[in-house]
Amino acid sequence: MNRVPARKTPFRWPRPSRRTGMVLALLVALVAVLIALFDWNWFKGPLERQVQARTGREFRIGGNLDVDLGRVTTVRGDALRFGNAAWSREPTMAAARRAELDIEIWPLLRGQVRIPEIRLIEPTLRLETGPGDKGNWDFGASGETDLRFHRLWVRDGRLRYLDAPEKTDIDIWLNSVASPGKENAPSVAIDGGGHWSGEPFRLQGQAASPLALRDASQPYRIDLRAQAGATRAHARGSLLDPLRLRGFDLKLQLAGRDMQDLYPLLGIAIPPTPPYRLDGRFTRDGNTWRYDGFTGQVGDSDLGGSASVTVGRARPLLKADLVSRRLDFDDLAGFVGAAPQTGGEETSNAEQKAEAAEQRADARVLPDTPYQLAKLRAMDADVRWKAHRINAPKLPLDDMDAHLRLDGGLLHLDPLNFGVAEGDIRSNIRMDARTDTIRTRADISLRRLNLARLFPDAEITRTAIGRIGGDVAITGTGNSVARILGSADGDIAIGMGQGRISNLLMELAGLDVAESLKFLLTRDKTVPVRCAFGDFAVQDGVMHARTLAFDTTDTLIVGKGDISLKEETLDLELRPRPKDRSILALRSPLVVQGTFRDPSFRPDFKRLGLRGATALALGSIAPPAALLATLELGPGKDAGCGGQYAR
Repeated sequence: MNRVPARKTPFRWPRPSRRTGMVLALLVALVAVLIALFDWNWFKGPLERQVQARTGREFRIGGNLDVDLGRVTTVRGDALRFGNAAWSREPTMAAARRAELDIEIWPLLRGQVRIPEIRLIEPTLRLETGPGDKGNWDFGASGETDLRFHRLWVRDGRLRYLDAPEKTDIDIWLNSVASPGKENAPSVAIDGGGHWSGEPFRLQGQAASPLALRDASQPYRIDLRAQAGATRAHARGSLLDPLRLRGFDLKLQLAGRDMQDLYPLLGIAIPPTPPYRLDGRFTRDGNTWRYDGFTGQVGDSDLGGSASVTVGRARPLLKADLVSRRLDFDDLAGFVGAAPQTGGEETSNAEQKAEAAEQRADARVLPDTPYQLAKLRAMDADVRWKAHRINAPKLPLDDMDAHLRLDGGLLHLDPLNFGVAEGDIRSNIRMDARTDTIRTRADISLRRLNLARLFPDAEITRTAIGRIGGDVAITGTGNSVARILGSADGDIAIGMGQGRISNLLMELAGLDVAESLKFLLTRDKTVPVRCAFGDFAVQDGVMHARTLAFDTTDTLIVGKGDISLKEETLDLELRPRPKDRSILALRSPLVVQGTFRDPSFRPDFKRLGLRGATALALGSIAPPAALLATLELGPGKDAGCGGQYAR
């Protein structure tokens, strides 16, 4: 018999008691009231205390605190202020009109803080160095926190950086620039300026997100243009620990009107130069700043090579290896206190043009601009500079090889060599600027200078043949080239061995009217030269001729007199002794007078025929022994010099 299954009794919630119902209704009402009255500002105090406990700095939320709950929760705060280090005069390190943080909720359950984005409106940040070179961004030891930021967006932000010992004050405005893709942290546009080493400057460009500054071991990308006066710089590349500039790898372009303007900015003492433009790789290795593989122009010269500056020693050390394929000679004028050429297409700045005009109007030729002793003592240097070709229209210069060493105000140029007229001028110069008055010694040797090339613009010497040599050994005191030479003591001897020179020149020197007219009406020819030399004793800036002679097969010229380097005047008497018997040979003395700026060369007819005035011991005329070693007298019976004619 089939049994009918029993029916199941459905579950029923127990009917709440009247008391329980009242409690539940009260709880619902309380929740509703709590939701209606809840204010996130209740959490401002605990949050402020938590930040202060972690950083040791006061933190205040002066406005509202609000939260939008969700998987990614947004926290907003207004009128925020974060305190500064105790040693700072300014109580606020950072502030913002509004800050918004997006926080991922689920990672919080694992103790991880993930902040996808921070948005700051009108933030200000003050970074500064204090006692012991300690920065106000150093909060000391902190606990390990798994905290990650991703994006930062800044609107109308302001950043100040102050380093009082270095006289540096940077004040810039920041605005975020949209980057393609949500995963890329936006870079910031920068516009501002301030003072670098006490010198005002302007700054514009872009840099990576400020969040990248948190990790000093990671490169921080920049592309910035700065200008300080007439000096301009364009840096692009990456920095390591940019707040302290401990390492970087940049392409740096430098340009300006004068390299001496770099001294107050970088502490590098460079003589005045024409306008320049250089571009190279700028890096730092510890205390050494390097500018490698740079190329560019200085004035009308090309310049390339590598340079470095090492700091952290008694004086900065500049080391450089420079090369010029083509050196415009007047671009070196600043090294001797003169202005470069300014006419035509020559490159110069406004100040140099004015200086050149003053020098042209000056009756003196030797530069009298004083060297700046403070600069000569401010740094050390070891610089090599080679020029493969020199452009000097009025001078037969071929190339240059220079090595400059500067140590605490003691400067050596050894060597300072120029290829000149197919020969060489080799110099060793020592300048001691360790006292208030510079003491200078110059040893200069001239070897195998080609006479024809020595005066390339003179028609009358184009067919000349001969090699010139000599030695200069002088010492002087003074703080300019003019004063050094104006006080010089020493010896100067220059001469030429066998060669040939225009007969017209010699006949004019001997004032043989008949012969001169013949050459002028027909064609000049050359006459053999046996030797020519000048031997001067230099004392207190005056060159006194011990021996002065020019000996050819036609004429012997002997001279006497002085050349004043101090007054820049000439006072020489040259007496030609023609060796033929032309009845029109006047044999008048030639007088060289005037100034270096305006010399004169004329016959002195008042002394015409005064044979007694030639009471020079012609038999004793001969170049000094030291000079003989530099001359090419050649073999043969006519190789004698000066004294041979006296017989």
